[in-house]
Amino acid sequence: DEKGWGFVAIDGQPDVFVHYSEIQGDGRRTLFEGQQVEFDIEPGDRGPLAKRVNIL
Repeated sequence: DEKGWGFVAIDGQPDVFVHYSEIQGDGRRTLFEGQQVEFDIEPGDRGPLAKRVNIL
């Protein structure tokens, strides 16, 4: 949505925070519910962070 951030769900694990600036590629950086992605996880102050997000 318009916030520029959200969460990625991983089965059996805590949700991972994602910011639009970590979505790789050109053009509009938007993720949709149910979309398949791959990413690296790094620890953050408030929980896991999605880094280098690629849309599959």
